[in-house]
Amino acid sequence: MFVFVLNCGSSSFKYQLLDMSNENRVAAGLVERIGMNDSILAYEPSGGEKVREVGAIADHESAIKRVLDKLVDAKIGVIKSLSDIKAVGHRVVHGAEKFSGSVLINEDVIEALKENIPLAPLHNPPNITGIQAMMQALPGVPNVGVFDTAFHATMPPESYLYAVPYEWYEKHHVRRYGFHGTSHRFVSERAAEILGIAKDEFNCITCHMGNGSSFTAVKGGKSYDTSMGMTPLEGIVMGTRSGDIDAGIPKFLADNNGMTFADIDNALNKKSGLLGISGISSDMRDIENAANEGNERAKLAIDVLRHRALKYIGAYAIELGRVDAIIFTGGIGENGISFRASVVERLTALGIKLDATANNSRGKEVLISTSDSAVKVMVVPTNEELVIARDTRDIVSKQG
Repeated sequence: MFVFVLNCGSSSFKYQLLDMSNENRVAAGLVERIGMNDSILAYEPSGGEKVREVGAIADHESAIKRVLDKLVDAKIGVIKSLSDIKAVGHRVVHGAEKFSGSVLINEDVIEALKENIPLAPLHNPPNITGIQAMMQALPGVPNVGVFDTAFHATMPPESYLYAVPYEWYEKHHVRRYGFHGTSHRFVSERAAEILGIAKDEFNCITCHMGNGSSFTAVKGGKSYDTSMGMTPLEGIVMGTRSGDIDAGIPKFLADNNGMTFADIDNALNKKSGLLGISGISSDMRDIENAANEGNERAKLAIDVLRHRALKYIGAYAIELGRVDAIIFTGGIGENGISFRASVVERLTALGIKLDATANNSRGKEVLISTSDSAVKVMVVPTNEELVIARDTRDIVSKQG
């Protein structure tokens, strides 16, 4: 069974085609700058050479047709016919409280996604566009929505409620939703499997660290608390997002600096975080290079990120009561050798000991704590596309 996985943005999308008989990726790629004269289509068949084309692609529907043509191309294709694609899985950012798991998409689901647009105005509209484009391109093929927020639907009220007037929650759905759910779910389940612990008995702290970052306390295999909130702006310091700040700061800036709320929102989402502190880059690699050359603001950015990471890990350890493992994933989590070490070395209060030799690894599954460490510390590369493909296969198979 071949499943096509689509992660759609406003002017770009990532895609993969997976053979679910063995869960192998057979093709993957990216389309960027949709709607422009210099659109970029990248296509990479498994075991083949990468194809890169530059030229005008008018819209998402046209882009998807171009990708599907590549999949069945006589020379570079990986399937004989588009009829080989039995289902399409979509990453959907926000399911609000309507969706606590992945669902087969129909018109009622699409309407619900439209209702959730105020909660995710930058993400849900392109997700809907991708769904509708795939329905046009592959009529009759089932589409499944897999939600970033769904894994966190198990959080108890004490985790998801804000201490604001309760009618804000009742009338406007103001609450913590959390994101990166497919990543937190994948790495927590994979870590439990590696350690030989039953999923429903597994307590861990998952640290998804990349340009966007979030930490989750997983209790008995389910999300108990998470750092991102109603929007992806809350939580740990990120590449360009501020993470946690005093809620009074926007009013202060509006009153004293002449900034509009739109200006402040843009600054907090796109000009803050590692970029805002360092003044150099949102990329941890650039910042570490600058810090190694003596740049003090780059060093400060790393220090602030580490400080926030330790605060969340410490808080979640107390919430969980027992921690079986701490798991790093994402671009920084999987590849940031020195940063990981600097965090783990400061967790001695939890009885944690770093194995520096094992930690000298990038992008691989590895146990980086010593054999006598009270808590296991692991690196588990995430695979959100595989989660989407698995859920899609399972839901479609149940439809008969």
